[in-house]
Amino acid sequence: MQKARIAVLVSGGGTNLQALINAQQSDIIKSGSITLVVSNKSDAYALTRAANANIKTAVIEKKGNPDFEEQLINTLDAEGIDLIVLAGFMCILSENFTRHFENRIINVHPSLIPSFCGEGFYGLRVHEAALSYGVKVTGATVHFVNEIPDGGKIILQKAVEIKEGDTPEVLQKRVMEQAEWKILPEACEMVCKQILKGEEK
Repeated sequence: MQKARIAVLVSGGGTNLQALINAQQSDIIKSGSITLVVSNKSDAYALTRAANANIKTAVIEKKGNPDFEEQLINTLDAEGIDLIVLAGFMCILSENFTRHFENRIINVHPSLIPSFCGEGFYGLRVHEAALSYGVKVTGATVHFVNEIPDGGKIILQKAVEIKEGDTPEVLQKRVMEQAEWKILPEACEMVCKQILKGEEK
């Protein structure tokens, strides 16, 4: 069976990458195959997770590298990548990059967009904002990526309850376990299916 070729872009520990690897192994993702993991940091633990799953890895450092995006595009094109998944990738991508892969890049954000999103909202900052604002429900969103941070079309969302006494760290873990790790693989499968349909036409 033909599968869409998936590249996962990472910067850190790779918990979302692990959720995708697990989903592939348990056939939640069956229309796509993770063929490449790219990190902008050579010490990212996500690279170890990829190696443990026998997935090809590449490191393209962003710091002090004016050709970062060009190298990234060339690496992805050389592997014939159909879908790019941003999984804790801490780089804002330019319009030039997002246009090159239009409707082929997805990202998971740890809130219900349009709340607590956009420039500067990432990691624990998102959960700190949700708690200080006093919302009772948060969650995660998987969306297509365009040149506006968190501005692309929404694919899936899942709500997560905020509990009395939550800290940003506790909330972050709950949002990951109850939302991010569930909807990211589901969205991945949905988009891979669409890509294959488009290519079969």
